[in-house]
Amino acid sequence: MPSILKTLRLVSDPNRLRLLLLLAEEELSVAELQEILVLGQSTISTHLAQLKGAGLVEDRRTGKNNLYRMEAAAAASDLLKNVLQEARAELPEAESDQAAVRLVLRKRQDRMRSFFDSVAGRLGRDYVPGRSWKSLAEALLRLLPPLEIADMGAGEGAFALLLAQQAKRVIAIDASEKMVEVGREQAARNGLKNVEFRQGDMEATPISSASIDLVFFSQSLHHALHPERAIQEAARILRPGGRIVILDLLKHRFEEARELYADEWLGFSEAELETLLTRAGFAAVQISVVDKEPETPQFQALLAVASK
Repeated sequence: MPSILKTLRLVSDPNRLRLLLLLAEEELSVAELQEILVLGQSTISTHLAQLKGAGLVEDRRTGKNNLYRMEAAAAASDLLKNVLQEARAELPEAESDQAAVRLVLRKRQDRMRSFFDSVAGRLGRDYVPGRSWKSLAEALLRLLPPLEIADMGAGEGAFALLLAQQAKRVIAIDASEKMVEVGREQAARNGLKNVEFRQGDMEATPISSASIDLVFFSQSLHHALHPERAIQEAARILRPGGRIVILDLLKHRFEEARELYADEWLGFSEAELETLLTRAGFAAVQISVVDKEPETPQFQALLAVASK
């Protein structure tokens, strides 16, 4: 361990404190730390070099990567334990960092993901007669039991009408009066009696509490002024054991989306979405990136599923 003064000087930087909090719990690579902390590689490497030089962290080589962790003697230091305990309570990023590290570790274990990603990447590129995303969606819909479903931010209702083929009832919510009118016209034209379009705000949903089995947000949550309230509303209207499904954009920097698509938020990180769901009382949260568009700005689709 370095001297007390040197240790205190090093941990006076909030980002070095965040690093130590993470490395006290897990072994992590620079790339994983970048993902968790949303800092540049050079910044993280500089901090790690300073902490390593002071004997606070150590590393080991595994394949092409170095994994960093808190040095054993440093971890046993009462001084550092006390500093980290206080930092955990005071640093505003500490909670989200912990959520992010859980996602990073989950990705490590998900060895099958690369295989499924490669399959998904080929679908639609290689022509096979009769195979399409629509036919797959129709097949998967047949596996759903007859549920009562809420489609939040439904727009003109294309997704709600698709769900209505198998659902017991679908309630489609949208703030736009014109969108609701179009949805109602389409439902009537197709003879669908089990889908109802209601004008309303996803943050104050015109649906009774504990009356829904499944809530969908399909590329709509980033339009909410307060996403946390929309998710809390989903929890309110769901029956115990009900599920929430969120399809949205992974956080991006394409600012033009605010003007082009009236987006309020530029997507969400996996950690942010997990935190919102957990705070709203959801459990068994599963989150993953399920698609990436090849064209610039290469939007990525984020899928989250959780239970009430």
